Amino acid sequence: MSPVAGEEHRAGITGAVERLVTGWALFGGLVLLAVIAVNLAAVIGAMVGRSFPGDFELTEMGVAVAVFAFLPYCQIRDANVTADIFTARASPRWLAAFKSLAALVAAGFAAILLWRMSAGMADQRDYGYATTILQLPIWYAFLPILVSLGLLAAAALVTLTDALRVLRGPRHG
Repeated sequence: MSPVAGEEHRAGITGAVERLVTGWALFGGLVLLAVIAVNLAAVIGAMVGRSFPGDFELTEMGVAVAVFAFLPYCQIRDANVTADIFTARASPRWLAAFKSLAALVAAGFAAILLWRMSAGMADQRDYGYATTILQLPIWYAFLPILVSLGLLAAAALVTLTDALRVLRGPRHG
């Protein structure tokens, strides 16, 4: 895996987290391709008079899994939406301070979501909730989402350590 322009390779645990997060995002991309294939099959099937039962259910679950799979990658690559207009003239130290705060918030939200969605998955499983047409247990979709949230928390900790390293570095403004 080659780094993005201007980035160095991470080593050790942070490098392992980065590789896991990147692989997980690729998995999310494959899920999204599967969703596209399901929708394509449904459209073509409708044109030839054949239905594709459960296409909405598979789309709903697949898109949710894919979106959550991309969150850790956006965090570790610093690709989240930001309001750069407010920080355009900020020094590298101020930017690192803002990134530290953002990473702490991301880690906190990931931990809270992991905690609450674990409980939600348990409820879905315990009550036997399933999709209407295919009768797929809904809690199945929670499993990769929980992995994504765990990876998001890990990615936030990696970006926090990166930002803190900049803050601790030499003072140049």
